[in-house]
Amino acid sequence: MKPQLLVMAAVLLAAGPADAISRYTSTRMSCDRVKATIYAEGAVIMRWQSRRTPGLPLYGRYVADGRFCELGEYAAWEFIPAADTAECPVYECKQYDLNDDDEILRFRH
Repeated sequence: MKPQLLVMAAVLLAAGPADAISRYTSTRMSCDRVKATIYAEGAVIMRWQSRRTPGLPLYGRYVADGRFCELGEYAAWEFIPAADTAECPVYECKQYDLNDDDEILRFRH
């Protein structure tokens, strides 16, 4: 009976919910709402349409802070469009580039 229990536990763990990431359209939200949503969820995908190339969807993963970045990444400011502004400041994870002096300075902060 115990081997069956172990197999059943393994199946249940494998079939558990994955960490899903929410997707939103940033241009349907105010900048304050965009930032509040990112802060509340930790990390989200924001989408919008390109202004230079109509019909081209753009998107990115934005985070509340560096804790939501992978190893070897840091949270850097990025600007995305919102309903009330073309430049809403949010954090996006970027990879460290140890060959670039500017990146090394950011690494020390």
